[in-house]
Amino acid sequence: MKRIKATFLLLSLCSVISAQENIRVWINDNSTRLPIGEMTYSNSGKTVTIGDETFNTSDVDSITIVKTIYINYDGNNAQVDLGHAKGVTYEANGAHVTINNTNTSEEMEFVLAGTSTNGSLTYNGSYKCKFILNGLTLTSKTGAAIDIESGKRSDLILMEGTTNTLEDAALGTQKACLYCDGHLEISGGGSLIVAGNSKHAIATNEYMQLKKTTGTITITKAASDAIHAEQYFQMNGGVLNISGMVGDGIQAEAKVNKVVENNGEVIIKGGSITIAVTSNDTKGIKSDTDIHISGGTFNIVASGAGSKGISCNGNMFINEDDNTTTMTITASGRIYTDADDNDSRCMGIKVDGNLTISAGTITVYNTGSGSRGIKIDGTYTKSGTAKVNASVKN
Repeated sequence: MKRIKATFLLLSLCSVISAQENIRVWINDNSTRLPIGEMTYSNSGKTVTIGDETFNTSDVDSITIVKTIYINYDGNNAQVDLGHAKGVTYEANGAHVTINNTNTSEEMEFVLAGTSTNGSLTYNGSYKCKFILNGLTLTSKTGAAIDIESGKRSDLILMEGTTNTLEDAALGTQKACLYCDGHLEISGGGSLIVAGNSKHAIATNEYMQLKKTTGTITITKAASDAIHAEQYFQMNGGVLNISGMVGDGIQAEAKVNKVVENNGEVIIKGGSITIAVTSNDTKGIKSDTDIHISGGTFNIVASGAGSKGISCNGNMFINEDDNTTTMTITASGRIYTDADDNDSRCMGIKVDGNLTISAGTITVYNTGSGSRGIKIDGTYTKSGTAKVNASVKN
């Protein structure tokens, strides 16, 4: 409370505040963005009203001031409004915008809107920041649609009620249509549609997390993996629809020769995942190490020859510690034979280590010729309220 009151006092002493400055009210890792304006207490200080929003002061964790930069795409051009953001410069070549940020003490947020069939955003900075997609349709003909080069945490916020579409150039050298060199955390109730024409649709150099408030992310195409996250991939909520990829649906790649948190893991605590695995010898969900599932609805169809619905190189744990877990996987592909005459069966779930299921409903259909339901190289443990409807081989 002292921190919040100090913030209000500071704001009340400011006689002139830029229209590009806003505040974020943080409650349980979620925030509400509001323009700076009159703030009033009521109920003996138990509530505070900012604009049209009222909050219980006991719920508020903190209030931060952010500088807001607006980028609006309009055909072959883009307008950039830096406001009074210090240390931020930009270059625009038509609708291809490059932002350079040397400010390492103030949080910046970038609001992206408008439409361009020949545009992109490249961000260079070394401090955490936010990117708000507010009805953005962006297609690049030269590289990535959005390339965030920061090495820090970047928040991607899908504005409530908006549809945002990203597509990158074919035959480019970019790692993904939407790429983040750092941590990428996605939230917001809007929708995001991504097509990756050169490599991955979405990729990160460190972890990627979908927060509880995430809306719907649809990946329609990927020349390689739909989602490729180094370090780990975590999903706490939202809707994720994946199809049209040549590689895997979701892959968590372990950092080599590094001791980092959850290295190579897939962690799913809630939300809904639908994946169509149509390419040969690919996986719907693939982890370099462990998989932890503690909630969520899964609908995965593996129809490619030798494909896997879920492939875990380590140990896999399924329970309902966070939400109800309902998993339906269909392995309808045939046996795949590679160039060295090695055979690979289509499987619903393949675990190299141990599989432990203590809660949830898991149903696996293996309808393809020579397909398998669940294959475990280690130990299989089923306990508690778990319901498993599948053929299991270990």
